[in-house]
Amino acid sequence: MNLNVHPLPSSALAVRTTCPYCGVGCGVQATPLPDGSIAIAGDSGHGANAGRLCVKGSALGETLGLDGRLLHPQLRDAGGALRRAGWDEALDKVADGWRAIVAEHGPESVALYVSGQLLTEDYYIANKLMKGYIGSANIDTNSRLCMSSAVAGHKRAFGEDLVPGCYEDLEQADMVVLVGSNTAWCHPILFQRIARAKEARPEMKLVVIDPRRTATCEQADLHLPVKSGTDVWLFNGLLCYLALHGAVDAAFVTAHTNGLDAALAAAHVDCADPLAVAKICRVDPKDLLAFYAAFAATDKVVTAFSQGVNQSSAGTDKVNSIINCHLATGRIGRAGMGPFSLTGQPNAMGGREVGGLANMLAAHMDLDNPLHRDAVQTFWGSPRIAATPGLKAVDLFQAIEAGSVKAMWIIATNPIVSMPDANQVQRALEKCQLVVVTDIVEKTDTNAFAHVLLPALGWGEKDGTVTNSERRISRQRGFLAAPGEARPDWQILCQVAQRMGFAGFDFGAVHEVFDEHARLSGYRNGADGEGGGATRRAFNIAALAGMDRRQFDQLEPVQWPVTRLASGELAGQQRLLGEHQYSHPDGRARFVATAPRAPAHRPDAEYPLILNTGRVRDQWHTMTRTGKSAKLADHVAESFVDIHPQDALLYGVREGELARVSTRWGAMVARVRHGGGIARGGVFVPIHWSGQTASDARVGALVNPVVDPVSGEPEFKHTPVRVEQFRVSWHGFILSRGELALDGVAHWTRIQGRSFARYELAGRNAIADYSAWARQLLAVDDEQADWLEYEDRSAGVYRAVHLVDGRIDQCVFLSPRPDLPSRAWLAGLFGHEQLSEVDRVGLLVGQPIEKGADTGPTVCSCFGVGRNTICDAIRGQNLTSVAAVTACVKAGGNCGSCVPEIKKLLVETRVEETA
Repeated sequence: MNLNVHPLPSSALAVRTTCPYCGVGCGVQATPLPDGSIAIAGDSGHGANAGRLCVKGSALGETLGLDGRLLHPQLRDAGGALRRAGWDEALDKVADGWRAIVAEHGPESVALYVSGQLLTEDYYIANKLMKGYIGSANIDTNSRLCMSSAVAGHKRAFGEDLVPGCYEDLEQADMVVLVGSNTAWCHPILFQRIARAKEARPEMKLVVIDPRRTATCEQADLHLPVKSGTDVWLFNGLLCYLALHGAVDAAFVTAHTNGLDAALAAAHVDCADPLAVAKICRVDPKDLLAFYAAFAATDKVVTAFSQGVNQSSAGTDKVNSIINCHLATGRIGRAGMGPFSLTGQPNAMGGREVGGLANMLAAHMDLDNPLHRDAVQTFWGSPRIAATPGLKAVDLFQAIEAGSVKAMWIIATNPIVSMPDANQVQRALEKCQLVVVTDIVEKTDTNAFAHVLLPALGWGEKDGTVTNSERRISRQRGFLAAPGEARPDWQILCQVAQRMGFAGFDFGAVHEVFDEHARLSGYRNGADGEGGGATRRAFNIAALAGMDRRQFDQLEPVQWPVTRLASGELAGQQRLLGEHQYSHPDGRARFVATAPRAPAHRPDAEYPLILNTGRVRDQWHTMTRTGKSAKLADHVAESFVDIHPQDALLYGVREGELARVSTRWGAMVARVRHGGGIARGGVFVPIHWSGQTASDARVGALVNPVVDPVSGEPEFKHTPVRVEQFRVSWHGFILSRGELALDGVAHWTRIQGRSFARYELAGRNAIADYSAWARQLLAVDDEQADWLEYEDRSAGVYRAVHLVDGRIDQCVFLSPRPDLPSRAWLAGLFGHEQLSEVDRVGLLVGQPIEKGADTGPTVCSCFGVGRNTICDAIRGQNLTSVAAVTACVKAGGNCGSCVPEIKKLLVETRVEETA
């Protein structure tokens, strides 16, 4: 439990809200308890999750403390130091700075960079200010990094950015194809819905298309490990196969689409022969043909795709090559079928609704359409409207470094960690005349370069709406008091706008912002020639306009478009395009010719491997929230480079040791591992570690800044890379109840424990006096301290424990080898009020004396079950199924995210016993 969470004074009534992590958009019930903690449970009445939560959602109560929070405005003085400031001074600094820069250099000299972590109302105000009052479209979002290729693909095919299906389609399909998505880890509640449907209907087929063999593949009927970047070849080949084998729905294509002939002509150039496609994609021809045949023969197919498709220099074409296959077969707009974009962030969809990208307008209107520009400007009554697209994320930070953009306001994101070529982003912010950052965290890599820091409300404090991957609008409701002087993002933006002299920002409460957003969605939203000439848009929530505060507070989750029935009840729409009305002027969908092209950068002698990046199961983005939870830290504690064993041997790196990973743009250090899912020639590195949690683990610094020419989305999945040994003299770790300064250590990672911080260390220096070195590092200067130590100078092994009143306060273990004692065992000792004699002996020996004390690395985070516990149960109880493991040790019995790992342990344990 977390006792530092400032609950609102109230009875212990559950507040219904929405999870702040992935785009699944799970409903959450948060209950303030008398001891100050918050109980978290799934909302059984929410359509996205029906009461289930993944481990990240379940651990939300552990992330709400005020440690590390930005609680007051701060200004940086001429000497570079930050000082506390009042809101008036800080807001005046921002408004006056922006006004002066715009007056001297024009509206294109300022920019906003926002986030899918924002609520829709925050996003709406940011876009209104920038596009309608500043008059520039220089506002982009970190959703550019994950979803903009899906947006562009939807608009090219359907005329509008819309996802036609719903989550029920994943359960009703006879075949689910997951492309570029480790759904089991990145959208675990959706994956469990698929898994339960497959268990109920074993004939249901699951196909996974991914260069890596991920946890998602453990339940697949077929895994196609395509070569990175070859998705267009694969789906163009499928389109050719469908045409050749008579699987095209000619009546649907003729009545409702344009462009099939051109799309087929482009596909036939390289992809008409499945054997040639299999060779290009590096998959078994039999498996490829099995997939093609199954797709052709199965009417109810859902193809769900995520970052492996979007994050590419050909991402938009990848999206359209998938959509083309569904249009060709007429598999769209009906139950159990259709292309399905799995959104990455909790409100990436809501941001798209309000025009969050630099090339969009609010309410799904187009920046390049003069009728749409007029509609938005007229509705807002704004003095101007942006007339040309703004700078997309990568171009935006390059423009800052070049000097053409002189003021940048960053809200709810950490681009020095998350952007490609992240060192360039740092150079840009170092040169920028005025950097404003609104955040909930005081210290981030980005905040170190801010001239103004503004404290925002976080999850549990702020109030508004979010929209998930199936177009479901849900409420985020506050259940915590505003900490310090933190304010809502929409209010901060409004107060700056008012100080700049702009009318139209006098909102008194968040429901008033939502009301304007809802009304705009219906403004001039009709057929051609009606309502001032703007065409009909599927996005329409005008039925939600007119709500007062009470009605807004009571708003139930609903999928857009929303209509109001004669009875007065609100009605959402599960699926779109069932009536085959598309948002192009002619009302028809469009096939898009997608000519395959290789990634811009290819491996060579200097950089022979291909870097792929992504998430791990229990962490989120740059860990400013999930990094606070000890439960979530145990699964994957350090950044790693996953590499095939033969490549590791070739390049001289060993599992468990450290390696330097380098590209033309940057370098980092990570732990080598063989996860078993990487083909030769590729490596995988997770995205989460920052300068706050590791000495040198920002993978964004390595990623090449090449972008998709249509969407502007960067190439996070394909960067040529070199891996080489990072030589150190010693390895070690420290567990400490207090924070440590590690400036003199060559490599370190900080991991949050339950009552301590854990530091993984490695050094290049020779340590002359282990005891003196350890005491200095741990700041133990009392010669009378209860200090236990063991040293083997010849072996280079050292262990020391600092006890306070008989309880462990700190411990340090050093060795020339990385295979150090179990952290899980030592972490357990920190929970003891008094250390027993047996445990004291174990600390000096370097291993637990009592059997079963070492539970091993965490597998099931929900129940804190370690690998050793599971394997011992499998052996001792002769367990043969996940259900049996769950019954015995609980692992796998909550969110199910660990089920694929338990399946692997069942196989590995049986193999060990028969060896």
